[in-house]
Amino acid sequence: MADAEKAIEHNAPNKRSEKALSAAFVRTVTTPGKYFDGHGLLLKVDKSGAKRWVQRIVIRGKRTEIGMGSASLVTLAEARETALQNRKLARAGGDPLQAKRTSEALLTFEEASRKVHKIHEPTWRNKKHAAQFISTLETYTFPRIGKLKVSEVTTADVLAVLQPIWLEKPETARRVKQRIGTVMKWAIANGWRQDDPAISVASALPKQDRTPAHRKALPYDKVPEFLETLKASDALDATKLALELLILTASRSGEVRLADWSEFDLEQGIWTRPAQRMKSKKEHRVPLSGRALELLSEARKLGTGEGLVFPGTVHGKPLSDMTLSKLTKSLGYDVDVHGFRTSFKTWAQERTNTLRDVSEAALAQVVQNKAEAAYARSDFFDKRKKVMNGWDAYVHESSANIVTLSL
Repeated sequence: MADAEKAIEHNAPNKRSEKALSAAFVRTVTTPGKYFDGHGLLLKVDKSGAKRWVQRIVIRGKRTEIGMGSASLVTLAEARETALQNRKLARAGGDPLQAKRTSEALLTFEEASRKVHKIHEPTWRNKKHAAQFISTLETYTFPRIGKLKVSEVTTADVLAVLQPIWLEKPETARRVKQRIGTVMKWAIANGWRQDDPAISVASALPKQDRTPAHRKALPYDKVPEFLETLKASDALDATKLALELLILTASRSGEVRLADWSEFDLEQGIWTRPAQRMKSKKEHRVPLSGRALELLSEARKLGTGEGLVFPGTVHGKPLSDMTLSKLTKSLGYDVDVHGFRTSFKTWAQERTNTLRDVSEAALAQVVQNKAEAAYARSDFFDKRKKVMNGWDAYVHESSANIVTLSL
């Protein structure tokens, strides 16, 4: 040990006594050297005037030093508390140095969230769902808890994130809560925490109104009038054809907008949608009525007959959902595009003797009951063909008479 250092130690407060230093001494000392406190804690003062805490400690029979941070950031009281806990852990056979390294290696909530997002990204149905996972966390959680270690996030922290949006944006809030929980479960699996604060917070939040919001649907007897208005409009031909095909096939918006020419057998009058584009994740065959085939013939004349059937204005991109929605509203009908599926369903119930299973199959609905789904082997294609021809006849005949179908 250097003579200067020995002199400083000799003149320092008794290094064997606990709490030998004082906050005032730590704040004012400028002479370079090492100044001892209790439990192996010492203050190092560099020639530059920088001050830092170090603890000399025996860990599993080996003497070592643990850095404990700058004295300008860590107070004397905080340094003493950490030194005491380190010594207790070492005496019990633990390794406070390894515990410190593990703590420093812990990810923040934001880092953990991005890691989880990367892990789960291949499992999401589409890029939109993957983007929504991280974007909602970026908007609502990172500003409040993003910089906290994932092990330090508490129920109170999660409550602070969710409470402002819980009633104002209920669906978004539920998704944020679920996504926080996904990150926390990953942290638990890694041994970084024991609990999921997103579960504990539920009892502290008010009850949300879970009454489902129904899509605005056009009464089925108004659909013929709508189609006449649509045909007479000055909208782009591709948009008009797409919307009419959506109505005739009782399809979801994305099923029509993303339709590819390779999916159609116009000679047989069958549209086969691939499983990856279906909500049920099963391939679905759609029987095409006479007018539906006419629409597709007209659509083919607008393009090359390859790729997207209904391309948008941007090359290589499909029509947007907003395009169909804006057209519907601009024609004076305050209804949702998705609501035309309800129009078809209600027509099938009230104006035909179509069996429920057949109309549900026409809508490509997901069978929720697992036992029922296991036995649902038929797609009722022939029966659905009669129903769709009947729907075509109804919406294109002004008389709109009752259609009798023997199904």
